[in-house]
Amino acid sequence: MKIGKKSWLTIALGFLIIAAAGLSLVYFQHLQEREQLKEDLGSTRSRLNSVSLEALTQRQNVLEEDFNRARTLYEAEEVKLVQSVENIVLSDVLYTVAGANSVNITEMHSSDIFREEVEGVSCLALALDAKANGNVDNLIAFITQLNVDLATAVVKSVSMDIPPSDSSAIPSASIKLVIYTYRES
Repeated sequence: MKIGKKSWLTIALGFLIIAAAGLSLVYFQHLQEREQLKEDLGSTRSRLNSVSLEALTQRQNVLEEDFNRARTLYEAEEVKLVQSVENIVLSDVLYTVAGANSVNITEMHSSDIFREEVEGVSCLALALDAKANGNVDNLIAFITQLNVDLATAVVKSVSMDIPPSDSSAIPSASIKLVIYTYRES
């Protein structure tokens, strides 16, 4: 069977119409997508223009100031925490030495940690005041053992209250000492 010129022309025209319809469909979809992208770009530009760089810079400065304040507070609290831990360890040593010498510690106070130079070396120092009671020989042994057990401590002063032998009062001692530690800053 032969296909005539009219049939070939009809078939070709049909393919052209189908191709044109397909291309038109793709073109219109492309146009819609392009319009959507233009709208998105316009809204993004308007949002970008509404952002104030000056306000963001001011906010950054405020946040940096807050951070610096928080860091300063942290460092101050860290020193207090170190002091608290050192006080706990020191208290344990004092009570252990007191128990070994049959002495009772009745009061103990410490200052804040401070810097002090010892023979040209910058050290952290903690001043401690303690009161203890017991018999005179035990108090002397207690103070002597403190000098041995606390190698980085210096007993600054000792004041002993020894009541008369006919009194029922118990002898006591007030001890002032400073504990040193070296820490690189």
